[in-house]
Amino acid sequence: MPFTLATWNINSVRLREALVSRLLTDHTPDILCLQECKSPVEKIPFPVFEALGYRYMLARGQKGYNGVAILSKLPIEDAGDQDFAALGHARHIAGRLEDGTVIHNFYVPAGGDKPDREVNVKFGQKLDYLTGMRDWFHAERPERSILVGDLNIAPREDDVWNHKQLLKVVSHTPVEVEHLAQAQDAGKWVDITRQDLPEGNLYSWWSYRSPDWDAADKGRRLDHIWATPDISNAAHSSQILRSVRGWEQPSDHVPVFATFDL
Repeated sequence: MPFTLATWNINSVRLREALVSRLLTDHTPDILCLQECKSPVEKIPFPVFEALGYRYMLARGQKGYNGVAILSKLPIEDAGDQDFAALGHARHIAGRLEDGTVIHNFYVPAGGDKPDREVNVKFGQKLDYLTGMRDWFHAERPERSILVGDLNIAPREDDVWNHKQLLKVVSHTPVEVEHLAQAQDAGKWVDITRQDLPEGNLYSWWSYRSPDWDAADKGRRLDHIWATPDISNAAHSSQILRSVRGWEQPSDHVPVFATFDL
């Protein structure tokens, strides 16, 4: 059964309820994974999305921070969550489709401003979170699984607007890239976006600080779709919806899409 999946850091699902509805109406993914919902679960406007055909919602939330949700047209059951680095944050949820495919939705910590765990607690938390992901994938090797989310790291040189300038900027430092690579290797995850679009600069995030994000184009690819090797060849039609960054009152992230023929 083919289905299209999208991931999007929405930066407040209640503030941007209309943008979520617009994406669901205009682009109709079968499954939409949201990060940084910034809402308790009971206050997520699920009835609005349900009326658009998304009858299933799985979520973990907290007031004002973090939060992840999965909206689905397809039947999906809660498959639990993990609290890596014991942060007590709503940063992961898993759902299982009827065919057994497991979808992991992650919001990895951003890591603060300084890439030094000795002076920046948040950077240490980010590295510890990624280490927790690595260890979990080693202990419980994923199968028939898809991992999506805002992983807050742009791993490749062509995932950022300027590789050399960003080597000391959080999200593209060598230590972060190595930690992400270890987590990816532990689960044998395949980067679906780059499997489909192997060449050229790709970005999914542009800073609010840029007065003209489109012309400056100082982007980073922080949002990812991965799959385990047993289903990675079933993925295709990857795209990053750059135009969404130009919507009114946008998130600083845009949706990333892929289709799976399973």
